[in-house]
Amino acid sequence: MMKATARAHTNIALVKYWGKKDPTLMLPQTDSLSLTLDRFYTTTSVEFDPTSAADQIQIDQAPAAPNVAQRVSQFLDLVRPQGCFARVASVNNVPMAAGLASSASAFAALAAAASWAQGLHPSRTELSRLARRGSGSATRSIFGGLVEWHAGHDDQSSFAEPIQEHVDFGLEMLAILLDTRQKKIGSRRGMQHVVATSPYYPTWREVVAHDMAAMKLAIAAQDIDQIGHLAQTNALRMHALNLAADPGFTYFNAATLKAMETIDHLRETGVSCYYTMDAGPNVKVIYDRRDRETILTALTPQFGADHLVVAKPGPGVEKLTDERDSLI
Repeated sequence: MMKATARAHTNIALVKYWGKKDPTLMLPQTDSLSLTLDRFYTTTSVEFDPTSAADQIQIDQAPAAPNVAQRVSQFLDLVRPQGCFARVASVNNVPMAAGLASSASAFAALAAAASWAQGLHPSRTELSRLARRGSGSATRSIFGGLVEWHAGHDDQSSFAEPIQEHVDFGLEMLAILLDTRQKKIGSRRGMQHVVATSPYYPTWREVVAHDMAAMKLAIAAQDIDQIGHLAQTNALRMHALNLAADPGFTYFNAATLKAMETIDHLRETGVSCYYTMDAGPNVKVIYDRRDRETILTALTPQFGADHLVVAKPGPGVEKLTDERDSLI
């Protein structure tokens, strides 16, 4: 068996899916649309070893926690040669479980590395379907730039495809790192609870259908103001589902609310900027790169330069071929 190393980048949804209709196949309730980011990524090496008695899984140079190791092993069961265990080493350039899509980059990289380690040459669509089985949003991290995930109705019809891989009209995203600790309510548990108990969930499906159509028009027009407006509204409505669940919950903290208020105020002064949040307290700012310095100047005194990360549209999954890139 060969050894392979893959790198995949995180993606942040501009139109979010927030709910699965099949948790085994990871089929979402709705379509979604995201932007892959260059600054946050996972690098993963996989080597299958017929002589090993168990999977050996390291994350960030330490043995993986039992629950994480089990999740990785279960995913490897989808692709491993019969009776063959693996050595897996993964390094994250992104905080885990903090609402920064670490699972998206992690399982996209794992899907690619595990496939390539067997000498397989799957298409990117096939990798997208495979990555989805590890983490829903990982299906989008196979591709760069702006990406659409088709919800589908079965394993074959649920996959992502790029809308525009090389984004050349100034769209950027700035991450405000407010709290990178692991969140108390994981995405899977949170969205499952919302689907089961939030009375607004049926309307959410209609909201996403509308926002998907409007967002694709905004992208075609290269209208960053409209992209940002739609993304901010979509995020707030997603988080409203959490507040309306029974019992209600939120991923926001005081710093999240402060950042949201700051961005709203900055926009009122004439700066084109908008925010979005996933399942975590950290805020991502959507803007035109020509306004980057103005936004950084406004945010740095409040949040600190070391808590602000500028991210440009990033690439899809990549194969690293230099032996020095291997983590095993």
